[in-house]
Amino acid sequence: MVPLSGEARGHLAMLCFSALVAGSFSLGSLVANEMAPLALTAVRFAIAALVIAAVAAATTGVPRSALAAPWRYLVLGGTFAAYFVLMFEGLKTAPPVSAAAVFTLTPMVAALAGWVILRQVTTARTASALCIGALGALWVIFRADWSALRAFEVGRGEAIYFVGCVAHAVYIPMVRRLNRGEPAVVFTLGTLLAGCAVLTVIGWPALRATDWAGLRPLVWVTILYVAVFASAATFVLTQYAAMRLPSAKVMAYTYLTPSWVILWEIALGHGAPRWLVMVGVSLTIVALRMLLRPDPDRPRAGRPRGTRAPSSGAPPAA
Repeated sequence: MVPLSGEARGHLAMLCFSALVAGSFSLGSLVANEMAPLALTAVRFAIAALVIAAVAAATTGVPRSALAAPWRYLVLGGTFAAYFVLMFEGLKTAPPVSAAAVFTLTPMVAALAGWVILRQVTTARTASALCIGALGALWVIFRADWSALRAFEVGRGEAIYFVGCVAHAVYIPMVRRLNRGEPAVVFTLGTLLAGCAVLTVIGWPALRATDWAGLRPLVWVTILYVAVFASAATFVLTQYAAMRLPSAKVMAYTYLTPSWVILWEIALGHGAPRWLVMVGVSLTIVALRMLLRPDPDRPRAGRPRGTRAPSSGAPPAA
């Protein structure tokens, strides 16, 4: 068997990421109104931090060098925590379809953030793939319904969630910019601990006001899922991929999320969409096939100032 290249492993990591994130949408929609966003996000960060700490202890350990410049973890943890909180805040008033449409703008913002922070240049083919993927994702999100697409209006909830999506997009190149050679699991642990600390301080009133004993079992199932699979696992997968792929390609996998959501909805007994929706699914697959091919015209960029070559066999930051 031919070993996978670092770039191919990055793509595989993001494929898993998109499937796991989709589950949080399907499960989260069932319990969205039963917890305050700050409380839910703080708990999911705490549980995820415990899981990642156990993984780090059993594998790489925590090298002393990882404790240098702890402000890096506050920046990353605060940024990603902002995304989750603003997502739930936006969903209080924004319809899920509209919010999902806003989410498809994230790869475009990530490409811009990658250029500003890392001077990553998005090639013409990558830009074309992002556009094709965006069209396919929108077609899936609106379930091939032109009237639903025409009725889209940007409201307060959509605006709040868009700010969260900007935070999500900025997080990706910031991982690569601030990493100093720490393994992905260690860097993830620092990010989760910092994010948990920030959320606990800010969300303490919400945490105290939550009736933890009165929560339905489904709420706890959702909390555990988003903490272990949609937080801990996806944090590692995102940071792993961000060290091997340009920011735009990392975030391009968000286009697959609506397709995975369809599979989750079918599995949960909520029915299958119309066959026309598969046109959008096909477009997202075409976009990803374009992104899987290497970019012969992508210039080789030097490593950003202040970063070191990633450890654990990862290639230097391009």
